[in-house]
Amino acid sequence: MIKAVFFDIDGTLVNRNSRVLDSTRKAIQELQKQGVIIGLATGRSPSYVQEIMENLALDVAVTCNGQYVASLDQVISARAFSKQPIMHLAEYASKNKREMTFETASEMVGSRLIAFGNSKIARFLGSYMSKSFSNGLKMGFQKIVRNIKNKDYQNNPVLREEIYQVIMVATVEEQPALEKEFQECTFTRSNPYSVDIIPKGGSKLKGIEIACAHFGINMKEVMVFGDALNDIEMIKGAGIGVAMGNADSQVKEVADFVTQSNEKDGIAIALKHYALISFNQLPVFYSKDSSFNKVKEFHLTFDNCSQEIPKPFSAEQAGFRADFKIEELVEFLYAASANHPEVFEGQIELLHEAIDKAKVKIENKSTVVTDVLVQEVDAMVDLLYFTYGSFVLMGVDPHRIFEIVHEANMGKLWPDDTAHYDEVTGKILKPANWEEKYAPEPKIKAEIKRQIAERIK
Repeated sequence: MIKAVFFDIDGTLVNRNSRVLDSTRKAIQELQKQGVIIGLATGRSPSYVQEIMENLALDVAVTCNGQYVASLDQVISARAFSKQPIMHLAEYASKNKREMTFETASEMVGSRLIAFGNSKIARFLGSYMSKSFSNGLKMGFQKIVRNIKNKDYQNNPVLREEIYQVIMVATVEEQPALEKEFQECTFTRSNPYSVDIIPKGGSKLKGIEIACAHFGINMKEVMVFGDALNDIEMIKGAGIGVAMGNADSQVKEVADFVTQSNEKDGIAIALKHYALISFNQLPVFYSKDSSFNKVKEFHLTFDNCSQEIPKPFSAEQAGFRADFKIEELVEFLYAASANHPEVFEGQIELLHEAIDKAKVKIENKSTVVTDVLVQEVDAMVDLLYFTYGSFVLMGVDPHRIFEIVHEANMGKLWPDDTAHYDEVTGKILKPANWEEKYAPEPKIKAEIKRQIAERIK
């Protein structure tokens, strides 16, 4: 059961215009009504997330890549740099003309280039440029700034404050050398042109673990959404890790589920996929199989449930579905016994033996389940094939009979166009005129009689 959901911000929670989609807002509101803790997990600073938290009424924010964890009214954890690595970084940046920004709990101080790069305007413009052009422009601007000004970071007053994260302009190729120089730090990045530097051992995942400990939540009960390289650890470490459709390929590789992009309702789609929200952002798909579509109509009407992206059953769900099938098999054997109790009992014993035999056969195969969905679907298709085979061997055309059963099931809607359920058993109650209008047995009997008459003309 998911008790907390955390979102990265850029490329995940917001779209290219830094706007939270309406579907995302609606999904978050539905989760909040269920009592699910909603949080951010971002490389952004505490001051940046304040407005987002207030607008969405979020419970907690893991900021500075896990170094500063807080709710709107309480600091839960604050893990700042010690002075030695900060002075080391400041000295290095000044000496090597590196663009650098220091993040405190209330402000970002340092490079104007980085400040602009992190602004909404820059992100908006960047979203309409090709990646190669955008990154080339930023790196070219960086080189110009390096050549015209040598910043004195070491004497900046901000160094007297608690600093939780440092951002340095550096390419991916430059990072290994920086990691060797600053072994007392952890490096992480969400883009190719700058790197986030935090105290050794820090990460978004560590911050989420701290937040969850505060709320008494196990990490297996956590779902996270991300798109960038600094999201990989939290996606691997959460109960469910979701990669956005626009995510880096390395992020998608480790995710439990890859959803649509941050422009196309990706968050709502993933939450619906895991049945955490009820409304559906995907258009309902229909099959070329008309019988499938009839059953889908039933589930949409009575369960308000339709799975639009292929998804395997859990062991518990598979057990429920098998229960329904076993009940019908027993009814099938009871009909075959033709009111002879001793025959029925014998058939039930044979059914038990068949189940035990099948269990031994599967165990002796030592089959390794490599893809739950594929192997479940394979078994269900075989079951469907055997069912059609039974009709073939009985000489019965199931087409009209299936329609009769479907009409009977849909006929369980009451005059108010809703389903009514027994308060104790939860079973669907039949309207007063159901037997007269929809009872399937007389209609099935008439249809079989028609088929017989048609074939012996």
